[in-house]
Amino acid sequence: MSSLLESCKLMDQSSSALSTVAIASAALSCEAARANLSAFDLTDSGDGSVSKEDIGVSSDIKVLLNSSKLAVSSNKGDDKVNTDSFSKIPVVYGNVREAVKSLHSVIRVVSNSGEKLGGKVLHLCFELRNLGEDSLERVRSNLGSVGVEGLKGIFEKECLSEESLRNGVKLAVEAGLEKDYVKLVKDVELVLRIVWKIVAWEAVSAFFVLEGVEFLNEKTGGKGGEFDGGNVKAEKKKKKKVLLGKGTSVIVEMIKDRLMSKGEGLEKIVEEFLSFLDPKSADFDGLLKKVKEILESNESRRIPKTPKGTRDFAKEQMTIRKKAFSIITKVFERHCATALDTPAFELKETLTGKYGEDSKLIYDLADQGGELCSLRYDLTVPFSRYVAMNGLTSFKRYHIDKVWRRDNPSKGRYREFYQCDFDIAGQYEKMGPDFEVVRILSEVLNALNIGDYEIKLNHRKLLDGVLEICGVPPAKFRTICSSIDKLDKQSFEQVKKEMVEEKGLSVETADKIGTFVKIRGPPLELLSKIMGGTEGSELLKHNASKEALGDLSILFDALYKSRCIDKVVFDLSLARGLDYYTGVIFEAAFKGGVQVGSIGAGGRYDNLIGNFGTKQVPAVGMSLGIERVLTIMEEKAQNQAVRATETQVLVAILGDKLAVAAELVSELWDVDIKAEYKVHKKVMKHIEYAIDSKIPWMVIVGERELNEGIVKLKNIETTTEEAIPRSNLVGELQQRLKLDP
Repeated sequence: MSSLLESCKLMDQSSSALSTVAIASAALSCEAARANLSAFDLTDSGDGSVSKEDIGVSSDIKVLLNSSKLAVSSNKGDDKVNTDSFSKIPVVYGNVREAVKSLHSVIRVVSNSGEKLGGKVLHLCFELRNLGEDSLERVRSNLGSVGVEGLKGIFEKECLSEESLRNGVKLAVEAGLEKDYVKLVKDVELVLRIVWKIVAWEAVSAFFVLEGVEFLNEKTGGKGGEFDGGNVKAEKKKKKKVLLGKGTSVIVEMIKDRLMSKGEGLEKIVEEFLSFLDPKSADFDGLLKKVKEILESNESRRIPKTPKGTRDFAKEQMTIRKKAFSIITKVFERHCATALDTPAFELKETLTGKYGEDSKLIYDLADQGGELCSLRYDLTVPFSRYVAMNGLTSFKRYHIDKVWRRDNPSKGRYREFYQCDFDIAGQYEKMGPDFEVVRILSEVLNALNIGDYEIKLNHRKLLDGVLEICGVPPAKFRTICSSIDKLDKQSFEQVKKEMVEEKGLSVETADKIGTFVKIRGPPLELLSKIMGGTEGSELLKHNASKEALGDLSILFDALYKSRCIDKVVFDLSLARGLDYYTGVIFEAAFKGGVQVGSIGAGGRYDNLIGNFGTKQVPAVGMSLGIERVLTIMEEKAQNQAVRATETQVLVAILGDKLAVAAELVSELWDVDIKAEYKVHKKVMKHIEYAIDSKIPWMVIVGERELNEGIVKLKNIETTTEEAIPRSNLVGELQQRLKLDP
């Protein structure tokens, strides 16, 4: 066991070094291929959907390529070089880092079994193979564009191929199946050595693409010609030096210093190069240390991260968000609601006991002077507190703002997010407010044009009747509702196991619940079937469920007449986990390709407001899952041009006269024209900016225009240009902007 552990430690060290050197080789290849760097624009979205290691790899590549004139930024360059071999780097290399860390964590625990060590080693083997294949693809690409004859032939003698990697992995898998962990480690060491050679050759091939001709000319004193199996043309004119990245340029200079004084002839130079990248060589530690220094020296200057579960929104995202909030507000105000704002935090006692099992997700704040406070969990409880505190008996309001939950971030689930709520409090005609809030949810989702969706609907009293019929003790109603509420994410068997093993129900009771919660279908048809079937006869014997069925009958008729019942599904499995619901409950789900979960929900809560005051004020409301809706909208907008600003006119001053720009643009601002200005000597800089920003009109003013008392008005779409008197500028623009669609 001790020898196995020692072998694993050596593998851990070698793999860790490889993961660093491989980043440097990949960065050199990016410059050799003039690759598009968009694949490395990874940021932590806050929902755990992007691996921390993937982000780390992307950041390291960008550190090495900082200021490079060869690797192009994400909004420029030729898409032809943005191949899979580059776009896969963050994930492939990130996976190797994760596998190395996983192996390292197991090695630290000496008591771990050979089986556990073997499992981690085999996992590393698979990830190394992926890295090797990815790197090998770039080696071949580099060799295809290298300007030094003979280099490809030297590489081919190495016999490095995908097949050699696959054979090594196959041997390792067989050893693992036989539980021969000593052999397994030896087989993975073989794969590791092959990958080291491939990564070294990636550095060699990329170096010769970038510096080969110049380096060999310098080494031969500018004579060029043939030399021991290689051929390079002497350059008569000195080429303009292309700037490498700040990190890669240091690495390239280290390589050149090493090779300049050693070896004559191409094969000797390559041999010396490969030796430099051999972990067993005396000089390797110096190279590894330098690469790490480059990466780590930049640590303090890297962009700070946002806390987990939170996000920043770029200008393109904000454009979509502003549009969505505007649409939602328009719908809410169409239904004559007034806006309300409440504090971001409440007294802890206000929020405690309102959210069932989810109360553990409330963010508590540190005591800052005698009051225990918590960040608001939703907008409904603060609304109820406001109504009770002000003695209101009726209130129709909307509220769009942030809430906070101490949840585990995952795709579509954040710790800070917006909610868009609409609530109606007070005594009204039976089921009138319930109908209106369901209708509003449907209107909003239609107006946002996200695609197909459904609104699942149930009644809390009907659910309570089901639980009573099935034999669930009343004290367990709420906790069993929390279990049933998971049926949209888990199978009934999983939920049944929770109800029986964790919450103490009998198997018979759980099975009986299953017969009810599997009932779903079109509202009017299903309600009629229930009322006339055996389920209905049982439910009608209970006052609460009988009342619920009557409520649903009124509601479904109203929704039918309102022409929105086609989006509603009567679903007896819908439970909604919050404790404060007392009547109708509903939840909207997106049915398109993007998997986002619930996109809106709500229900009736007749007792919540009374908890804060002396009066019981019935209420019903809905909350739109706006973050998930925005995810859908952003996905749809990926292939569409999104304008980050509404700029109508760019005032382009040719020269450096800020005062001229200030005078002109202020005249436009004064008449409510959306305008911005730029001061630059080159007219093409102004035009490129207008095109990139999708600004429809330009006002161009240079020395000639100033002397003649005119301005040039340019239509960016048609490229037509017209000189007009300076005094007519505002009127001309107002007229033309009116004609624009």
